[in-house]
Amino acid sequence: MAQLTKKRKQINAKVDAKKLYNLDEACTLVKEVNTTKFDASVDLHIRLGVDPRKPDQAIRGTVTLPNGTGKTKKVLVLCTPEKEADAKASGADYVGLDEYIQKIEAGWTDVDIIIAMPTVMAKLGKVGKILGPRGLMPNPKTGTVTMDIVGAVNDVKGGKIAFRVDKFGIIHSSIGRVSFTAQKLKENCAELLGAINKMKPSSAKGAYFKSISMASTMSPGINIDSKVVH
Repeated sequence: MAQLTKKRKQINAKVDAKKLYNLDEACTLVKEVNTTKFDASVDLHIRLGVDPRKPDQAIRGTVTLPNGTGKTKKVLVLCTPEKEADAKASGADYVGLDEYIQKIEAGWTDVDIIIAMPTVMAKLGKVGKILGPRGLMPNPKTGTVTMDIVGAVNDVKGGKIAFRVDKFGIIHSSIGRVSFTAQKLKENCAELLGAINKMKPSSAKGAYFKSISMASTMSPGINIDSKVVH
């Protein structure tokens, strides 16, 4: 086991693993305990009291973070020729159809979001096994299968993110960067938690929010009191 450095020990000492912090405390502390020299991502890890195997409890959705994520997302739009000019004008990084499907078949997936027109979805069947595991497959539930290409690109570039519960009942999502002010992190955090809270299935029993943890890249986790979302 690798030995902890003196600096890491000092950082760990600032976080009380037994304490449940409120949002103000957590968003301030996560900036103080960051150890990276780059602008690290700040992430939330939310364990829900749901059974993802049940369709009505497989929580997934989208939310627009008021302050964005701090990351410029690369967007690929798959559309027919008459929509290409609009897609490019709205800020999409890559626009096309068959040529990009061929690139994906060859292993190219250097994008963060893929937006597609409903009429071209049939062509994506052949690359579903590549896009699906990477979370890149367009889906109507997340607004990435739509005729409103301009609106979808603007949403993504403006801070709209997708979230989904994994097989362990946990949602992992970025809510910003350590360069954000604590207030901006708090606003993003509250927006995400509020959106998830509204999606509580009626069939879920017991506590819906079982645990919430915030951490920046390579920093210790900060446990948040789940009462903040009630």
